[in-house]
Formats: sequence, C-alpha cells, structure tokens
Amino acid sequence: MPLSQQLAEYVRACFAGVWIESCEHEDAILEIAQLCHQEGWQFAQWDVEQGLRASREQTAASATDPLSAIRAANEMSDPETACVLVLANMHRYLGSAEIVQAIARQVHLGKQNRVAIVILSPVVQLPPELEKLFVVLQHELPSQSQLEDIARSIATEDDELPSSDEMASVLESAAGLTRYEAENAFSLSLVRHGCLRADVVWDLKAQTLRKSGLVGLHSGEERFDQLGGLDNLKAFCLRAMRRQGSQDSKLRPRGVLLLSPPGCGKSQFAKALGNETGRPTLTLDIGRLMGSLVGQSESNIRQALQIADAMAPCVLFCDELDKGLSGVASNSQGDSGVSSRLFASFLTWLSDHESDVFVIGTANDVSRLPPEFARAERFDATFFVDLPDADHRQQIWQIYLQQFGLNEQPLPKDDLWTGAEVRACCRLAALLDVPLLQAANNIVPVAITAREAVERLRTWADGRCLSADNTGVYHVSKPAGKSPVRRKLPRDPSVN
Repeated sequence: MPLSQQLAEYVRACFAGVWIESCEHEDAILEIAQLCHQEGWQFAQWDVEQGLRASREQTAASATDPLSAIRAANEMSDPETACVLVLANMHRYLGSAEIVQAIARQVHLGKQNRVAIVILSPVVQLPPELEKLFVVLQHELPSQSQLEDIARSIATEDDELPSSDEMASVLESAAGLTRYEAENAFSLSLVRHGCLRADVVWDLKAQTLRKSGLVGLHSGEERFDQLGGLDNLKAFCLRAMRRQGSQDSKLRPRGVLLLSPPGCGKSQFAKALGNETGRPTLTLDIGRLMGSLVGQSESNIRQALQIADAMAPCVLFCDELDKGLSGVASNSQGDSGVSSRLFASFLTWLSDHESDVFVIGTANDVSRLPPEFARAERFDATFFVDLPDADHRQQIWQIYLQQFGLNEQPLPKDDLWTGAEVRACCRLAALLDVPLLQAANNIVPVAITAREAVERLRTWADGRCLSADNTGVYHVSKPAGKSPVRRKLPRDPSVN
C-alpha cells in the first residue's frame, strides 16, 4: 500500500502521532504534500536547517528550534480541516526530556484539534514515553514499475533503451535501490555506455552494500565446470531454482544446508551457484553483525536480512555458521544472550520470508548448531559433502592442472585429499616450479590433521543427510562383503 494511502487512513482516523521510516525524505515529503493538497489539509514541515515552513502565512515562522516547531503546531489547528506537521530527523532530539514531553502533550492535543505530528526518520527510535502514542509506517522502496518510470525518464532516446529482455534484467538489478540511487545508477550507465546496462547497476549496488558493511556482494567468475563432483547437489539446486512456478511465493525454494570437513568445496559451490543461475551472490558474515552497543547486533541482523529481501532474487551465502552461532550451543553465557537473539531472528526469517532468496548455509562442526536450525521448511535439504572419491579427485586434478598451466605428469598419492588440497598442490607446483610429486611433500591432508573430527562428522551424517555426490541419503563407505564399518583414516601423515 502506498505511503500516502496509509497516512490518509490514519489521519482520517485521528491518529495524532505517526512515525515514518524512510531513507528518501524528499520523496516522502513530496508524497505527503500532494496528499494534503488533494484532501484540502494544511501542510507544514520542519527541519533544523530551514526551520518551520507552512502552507499558510500566519504559521510560516522560521523556527529552527525543534521545541518551538512542536509548540507552533497548536497555532495551525483549524476546526474545518486537518493539519499535518512533518518533523524531519526528529529522532536526533529525542534525548531531551523537554522535547519528548512536548511531543507527548502535542499528540494528546492533536487528537482533539486534528493536528497530526509526523516524524520522518531513517530509523525507528521511539523513547518509552512515546511508544504507545505513535504508529510506525514504512516508506517502501520503489516497485519495479516505479523503477521503470525512472529509467524511461532518464533514457529518453530510443537507442538508450535496451530490449524488453535486457530491460527486465536492468530493473531486476535495480531492485532494492532507493529512487535517488536508481537515478544515479541509470545516469552512470548512460555516461559509460550510452544505454542502460545491468552490469553498471550491479557495480553501483555493490558499493551501496559496502557502505552498510553488513552484507557483501561476491563478484567472482566461478562456474560448476570448475568444481569437480557434487553432482547430486548441483542437480537439486538447479532444478529447484529454475522451476517455472517459482514466481509463486509458496513454491519458491528456500535453500540448502551443507555440512562437510574443511576444503571439500562448500564455499566454491555457493559462489558458483549464483553465476550458474544468473543471480547475485550475497555473503553474510555473522561476525560482522556483532555490535558494541546494546541492541546493535539485533538491529544489524534485521537490516542485513532486509537488504537480502530487497536484493531478491539472489543467493545468500552464510559461511561457517557453526562458528558464527557458537554462542547458542554454549547457552550464550559469554555474550549476554546476543547470539541467541541473533539466532532467533535468523530462524524466524528462514521460516517466514517470502522473498526469492536462496540461502546456502555451511558448517564444519554440526555439534555447534542447535537441532532446530535444520528442521523442515527452513532449508529444503541438508547435504553432506564428503571427501571426494577417486573419480572425483581425477576430475579435480584435471581442472587445476589446466587452471595453473601444468603439463600432464605423474600424480601423487592422493587418498583422502580434499579439493582444496589438490588445488594447493597444483598451485605450489606452479609457484615453486617443481613436479607435483615434489609439491605434494608440502601437503598434509585435513583428514590426517583432524582425523578424529572428520570421522566424528562423517559418523553423524551417516543416515541423517543427503549425499552431495550421489542420489539419496549419505552413508559412510563400507567394504564389500563385510559387516558395516567406517573407512579408517591413516594415522601416518607422510602418505606421499
């Protein structure tokens, strides 16, 4: 519902205190002013620079003092019509007991004389004295149709407008931008290329995300053909994300949770999935959300998830969740419950969000994740990414031999190696200009250095997770013709 329509209903219902959360004050004020003009209401606005400005001469005093502006609201009352007084960025002055008391008094008086106090602010910071007196509205970001109007108002020549398919891509890339940011992005595209292009919008959008510091935008070129194995995981995600009915919010995919030892390709898969499906990949680092002030961490997680919703359709990559949420498993004894509140907000969003955001969460230690995290309808599936088998290791060797420009040569003994260790061997061979067999002497597999942890994780995943490589439930490898046993990991690190 448009802001003007919401505000009109509340003013007609004699709500005298309205808080509007908006990052676009000029557009919000213009919309409110147009509403007042259409309804025949008085309109006045105040900010600390220009003071009080009203539609009638008798109240057009230049009161830069916020207390004077609030008290002047009584002079604007008219028994024949309503009056709307907009106070821009008044949240900066709500630390004053005198101003809070004046606003509370004016809200009670405004109920009788039909004067509505509207506080316009980019954040909602209501002191306890005003919480019950104000209703909070949100000035929504521009819709796709509004973005198209902005684009066509800037690209006025026929050769500046892209085709219909490219225009859809441009508008999709501009989702989540304010009107001001969208205008800048479209203008920059015209200056650079003479037409509207989605890649320019994404460049500017990445800078916008950097300013918040809460969510990053991955810009790599990873693809599935650079990632050996994980065939079942790839097929599952591609089929879920490319389903034709995904426009229905009830049929949209939610995401997957990936468990594995370090270096098995979880992070690379998440980064490649966005490129494979034409979606941006956002990275959410739980550690970045922690703030030093009371309530700051909780506010950060809400803002980060709002950004993800605004960027939809997208892939949201949450790496190392077991470490970021480790305080939950320890009952948050060391952080005064901050981890638990972050976790609760994230769980609620995972269950309730209707935006087209595909979440990929990764973890190395499942014991640090509470059981409710992986319940149904938060993720579509939980996959276990095991150490690559011989066939998949061969694929990975070929990928990195080509990537680092190495010739075909004898391969070292690579039992229990991960993809990261294969890559490290090829990189060291190219860096040191030595054969692979010699470079392998510098590699100690994680299956050896963390043998107990790897075995514990694989044992836990047996029968509980889907296999990332093969269709169906994951089971630990069992020797043929023998009773089920776990595959033993060697103790001797000098396997090469």
